Amino acid sequence: MVGNNTRVTELATHFKIGGAVIAPGESRTVEIPVAPTYAHDDLAISVHVVHGKRAGPALFVCAAIHGDEINGIEIIRRLIKRIDVRKLRGTLLAIPIVNVYGVISHSRYLPDGRDLNRSFPGSATGSLTGRVAHTFMQEIVAHCTHGIDLHTGGRHRSNFPQIRAELNDPTVRAMTEAFGAPLVINSAVRDGSLRQCATELGVPVILYESCEALRFDEVHIRAGVKGVVNVMRHLGMLRKSRAKQRHAPIFSRHTQWLRAPASGIHRMLVPLGAQVSEDQVIGLIADPLGIEETEVRAPVAGVIIGRSNLPLVYAGDALFHIADMHEEAVFEVESFHEQLMPSDYQPAEDDPSSAPIAL
Repeated sequence: MVGNNTRVTELATHFKIGGAVIAPGESRTVEIPVAPTYAHDDLAISVHVVHGKRAGPALFVCAAIHGDEINGIEIIRRLIKRIDVRKLRGTLLAIPIVNVYGVISHSRYLPDGRDLNRSFPGSATGSLTGRVAHTFMQEIVAHCTHGIDLHTGGRHRSNFPQIRAELNDPTVRAMTEAFGAPLVINSAVRDGSLRQCATELGVPVILYESCEALRFDEVHIRAGVKGVVNVMRHLGMLRKSRAKQRHAPIFSRHTQWLRAPASGIHRMLVPLGAQVSEDQVIGLIADPLGIEETEVRAPVAGVIIGRSNLPLVYAGDALFHIADMHEEAVFEVESFHEQLMPSDYQPAEDDPSSAPIAL
């Protein structure tokens, strides 16, 4: 009798979201309505639900909270193609576009000019941004046990693949280490952010940063897909991998932006992800004729985790984002790229990262 009861508790029940009921072993896309435009175009947040037959965690993976941060959209597209509902324990909720309005207009913000990731938990009777935040919290986050939020750098700014998380939380730290990003930034939650409000609901969330706004980066996309799958394995949603243990990430508890000491045309001397030493010359700013040059020097030893891609700068513009690191740490950026960009890379539809997981 005990064995039978245990067996029953391991089976998943129906999953309810957005007025839809998803049966165990079913995959379905559910449309969560949001406010229509003033032209009365119907808009909705699309949630692809993959509901396994066995009980387990409910993980949401979302992208494009900022409408111009599209790298995560492709990560989620490939993730959905990889997951076989027959091999899944628990439930995956994949939301490729949260800020539908921003994606349509190629904008970070919503039409009311507000930042969605500073507007959680929102309000059912508030501004447009507040209503979208409220809908996302109530219809998606409240039904989940864990979350992964996918972001990129801003316009003309690239971020090297990194996880930002509150590392004092043991559950969050374990998810972070499982993801396997090369860099981890200990980042306190910000007021009004998805991470903050989900945490207050008891839903631990990690944030993956990579690439530049309105751009795709193949290596960063692959790293994102691999990382999400790693977290799902860690949570017991997928079978553990027999692959070799990953290298431990580099942890940093402090980052700083290096700003332009002069106006002019900036020539970057180090790539994204480069390890630099204190006082190293990492850029040069010159007038258009090149007669006068000002050196840009690293204030600390660390890793370039973000940088501006725009050569035209004013004094005070943010040029490089540097994560402090211990001198004994070794960061192998070339190895990271080699692992994720094989020489026989095929177009996206034939990409091995799009194939179902072999379990």
